[in-house]
Amino acid sequence: MNHPQTNPVQRALVAVLGASVIVLAGCANMSERERGTATGAGIGAVAGAVLGSATGGKAGTGAVVGGVVGAVAGNLWSKRMEDKRVAMEQATRGTGIGVERTASNELRVNVPSDFSFDTGRSAIKPDMRPVLDQFAQGLEPNMRVTIVGHTDSTGSDAINNPLSVDRAASVRDYLAARGVASTRVAVEGRGSREPVADNGSDAGRAQNRRVEIFLRDPQA
Repeated sequence: MNHPQTNPVQRALVAVLGASVIVLAGCANMSERERGTATGAGIGAVAGAVLGSATGGKAGTGAVVGGVVGAVAGNLWSKRMEDKRVAMEQATRGTGIGVERTASNELRVNVPSDFSFDTGRSAIKPDMRPVLDQFAQGLEPNMRVTIVGHTDSTGSDAINNPLSVDRAASVRDYLAARGVASTRVAVEGRGSREPVADNGSDAGRAQNRRVEIFLRDPQA
């Protein structure tokens, strides 16, 4: 019995379907770094296979080449960034401090007011010092840090805007005292413009009164 012929694009999609299913099935047990590699490989394989077939090449060859390229592109989250994420997550477990990988492959540490600042103050609370100590520990020279200060809505912009900068600067100065060169650290203040909770309650204002620390690895 003769089977109907499939076109090159169809053959390409069939060639990578099995690999894509395996990638998706394995993601649940993968680390952040492994998920980035697997996702990039899957997307690259599909694109490579389709492009290879459409241009007269072999679907399998295109899938392999695309998978390799995609894996490299997907793995912008380096091992040292993953190690730092795990270390920070362990150091802050149960504290309410958020530790996460961002969509732009930065490590984000969100420190709410319980650990950061009192209302109207830019002095770092004692509870925040161990967190910053852990953050400063073992940073590679090429890693860059951005510190963003935030306030709640108490007071005017004339007060909140410079206060948010002062909070970020306090964190920068503390890190500098722990060996992180200030030339590697960018400081920003957003005032009360980026709330993460309702400023109408004490609890909401406490969440908004925070500092965010971003770490990126340009050579990842």
